[in-house]
Amino acid sequence: MTGKTARLGTAVALIVWTPLLLLSVSLYAAGQSQTEEGGKMTIQLTSPAFAAETPIPVKYSCRGSDISPPLAWTNVPEGVKSFALIVDDPDAPMGTWVHWVYFDLPASTRALPEAVTPGAKLPDGSVQGVGSSGDNRFHGPCPPSGRHRYYFKLYALDTMLGLPPSTKKQALLNAMKGHVLAEGQLMGYFSK
Repeated sequence: MTGKTARLGTAVALIVWTPLLLLSVSLYAAGQSQTEEGGKMTIQLTSPAFAAETPIPVKYSCRGSDISPPLAWTNVPEGVKSFALIVDDPDAPMGTWVHWVYFDLPASTRALPEAVTPGAKLPDGSVQGVGSSGDNRFHGPCPPSGRHRYYFKLYALDTMLGLPPSTKKQALLNAMKGHVLAEGQLMGYFSK
């Protein structure tokens, strides 16, 4: 009788726990899939020039040399074919001001040096699109008044976009739809 009871208890436990275990595995797999395919993985984007949510040095602004700050990133997923970068100021009085549109950075890129050369096409094949200033280069913080936030947004893509240098922010965002594997963000402040 004891052996039968033990076997019955084991059978009941398997009936109860097996579906729960399968449900847990399914939910975990769905979460992993959503993270990897839904563009929700996070790239760690940093700058040796300023920490997140701190002031951007004057050197990188219109009051200084007006050059791009150095950037670096880690935690890049597999399957990346290129990177894209957008820098903008959502606090501009006339709406978001776009300071930099940069795309088709090679998949092997993990950093940008200080003072990326102005111009549409760069030697590594990357392309600087057109920001709110109307030209193909980085423009540093230059708020008319008050303290503004400047967002550096990096996207890891599963494709090379092959867009022309005349590409603006919205056209870049449209072209990236369905291709973002991961993204990262760095925000700094600047007051004029």
